Amino acid sequence: MFQPLLEAGLRQTMSRLVRPMLSPRVPVKLQRRLIRQAYRSSTPPRGCQFEHGILADVPVLRTRTANPGTGVVLYLHGGAFMIGSPDTHRGLTGHLAQACGCEVVTPDYRLAPEHPFPAALEDAHDTYLALIAEGVPPAQIALAGDSAGAGLCVALAMHLRDRGEPLPGSLTLFSPWTDLTQTQLYSPEREPVIQSGWTEKAARLYAGSEALDHPLISIVYGDFKGLPPMLIQVGSEEILLNDAVRLKDVAERDGEPVRLEIYNSLWHVFQVHAGQLDRATDAIRTAGEHIRSHLKG
Repeated sequence: MFQPLLEAGLRQTMSRLVRPMLSPRVPVKLQRRLIRQAYRSSTPPRGCQFEHGILADVPVLRTRTANPGTGVVLYLHGGAFMIGSPDTHRGLTGHLAQACGCEVVTPDYRLAPEHPFPAALEDAHDTYLALIAEGVPPAQIALAGDSAGAGLCVALAMHLRDRGEPLPGSLTLFSPWTDLTQTQLYSPEREPVIQSGWTEKAARLYAGSEALDHPLISIVYGDFKGLPPMLIQVGSEEILLNDAVRLKDVAERDGEPVRLEIYNSLWHVFQVHAGQLDRATDAIRTAGEHIRSHLKG
């Protein structure tokens, strides 16, 4: 009985407090301050250790559990390429570190509008190569991310492949933003988190002088041949549902392994509620299993 009430309460909180701040009318700098406060309700499990550092001149946050095993997750946070940071995502990365038994490294990649495409991709790429330079085998690295960060994971994998550089073992994608042209947005009966006007503005700011359908910006227009196995998780109550379904379709078109999980009556990046909401905790547990199953070496 408690979980349905909690789910309803969280949905109402997202709708009344989070969604209004994610508005094209709210200045980006103010959004960044507000979202830091909103994420305070997403807490990591006990025993997590956090350490700030630098990789390839990019600030990172390293998240570890008490007894981390082999493997590293490179986690790219969401926020429409404009807001968010490793610190806002401590709760999510903490639970993911616990679920997969790996260290999670979250780069504080450069954000738009100050730093449009390809700044975020360059920082993700440099951080990935720095992990390899530290001695982590590529097959022992998993890419994971949420929303814009999930799309950035796939863009990074395509970029690595195209440059002939070693690929990670897997991709784990929470509510991925995959088409910044927004031509096929889903229309749920209710959307507690995202406003389409906000993502439309963010897309323009991130793309800068590039076309919105550039395949490293809107990844559904890319070629997925040779990419690692993907796990995609999405809620049924979000305008990015079609983005996730189309991502799965492109992966299948190109013959790459992919699994799509749609969580009914849940919202954008519901995994931030892991440790509170049972279905979010279960989703993170599934993500951890996917990551572990594809670590090699």
